[in-house]
Amino acid sequence: MTPKLPNGADPASIVLNTIRHPVIMVNPAGNIVFANADAEDFFRSSATMLSRVGLDRFVPFGSPLLTLVDQVREQRAPFNEYRVDISSPRLGPERVVDLYVAPVPELPGHVVVMFQERSMADKIDRQMTHRGAARSVTGLAAMLAHEIKNPLSGIRGAAQLLESVVSDEDRALTRLITDETDRIVSLVDRMEVFSDERPIDRQPVNIHIVLDHVKAIAKNGFGRKVKIAEDYDPSLPPVYANRDQLIQVFLNLVKNAAEAIGNDSNGEISLTTAFRPGIRLSVPGTQDRVSLPLEFCVHDNGPGVPDDLLPILFDPFITTKQNGSGLGLALVAKIVGEHGGVIECESSSRGTTFRILMPTWKEPRAMNEAPELEGNPA
Repeated sequence: MTPKLPNGADPASIVLNTIRHPVIMVNPAGNIVFANADAEDFFRSSATMLSRVGLDRFVPFGSPLLTLVDQVREQRAPFNEYRVDISSPRLGPERVVDLYVAPVPELPGHVVVMFQERSMADKIDRQMTHRGAARSVTGLAAMLAHEIKNPLSGIRGAAQLLESVVSDEDRALTRLITDETDRIVSLVDRMEVFSDERPIDRQPVNIHIVLDHVKAIAKNGFGRKVKIAEDYDPSLPPVYANRDQLIQVFLNLVKNAAEAIGNDSNGEISLTTAFRPGIRLSVPGTQDRVSLPLEFCVHDNGPGVPDDLLPILFDPFITTKQNGSGLGLALVAKIVGEHGGVIECESSSRGTTFRILMPTWKEPRAMNEAPELEGNPA
């Protein structure tokens, strides 16, 4: 039911002016025939002025925006593109945006464009930082394995020898030494995973089999009191990945979700999969763009992640758990990155969502060809 509006008010215009992102509509000739209030600010022109000129007057010659608009118009399908530089004398320097472009079925040849300045580029930059942090842990892990584990084994052996000759009162102290030594060795063992630089053994993997396996583990252990729902896209193509490492990734995320929910009787974890065509990310240092159409999400309705932790959540040694090591999410980011994907976290007081975007797998065209990732340059 449409609410009562002032005389002559257009509900669509009211809604679009409420959206805090620039939204425009471009006609078949390339002219901007509609612009919401934020678009007027973005282009530094009124809607009336915008309607008199073409979109190409505002963006650089050969801009990916113009190419994307033509592509959407021809294919009649929506596309997203991230980290597009549309800097120009009219728009100003350093204007990097995400683009959401879609056709208007009721108006053939017309295309709607939404610009999002708070872009996924920031998330990708953080992803690169996460990978850099993981690499720093790699060197630290290799050093710890050599410089700490060997002395620790000597300390533990000495404590065990002392245990047989000391009094009952002091025996508790020797056991404390061995227990704490074992705990440090366990931590170093976990860090050694970061120093494993061997090539990943990959094959086409059905992500739903992986998620069902993780769900079964959770329901028989740490998540037995938590409702785990699922919303899968059954037509999803396989992901080119290492099955065991994917299990490790999602087991970590589901375990974190269960711990965030705690003893809340209304706690719920949702596992979702979807295909998002058109999501493309730039490859740092090149002009290439890689498609990451596979989206896997783990959502919980817990209290959320503190705002001050969100930007550094995937860094090593960052944790909100009393006895946590802070290596779990750093390892998750490392595994996802090595598979050519990205992971991001969105959180509020209503819950937390970890979203993983990964490339799909396509059948090799010939027996001697390597498997091809969707969107990779030929």
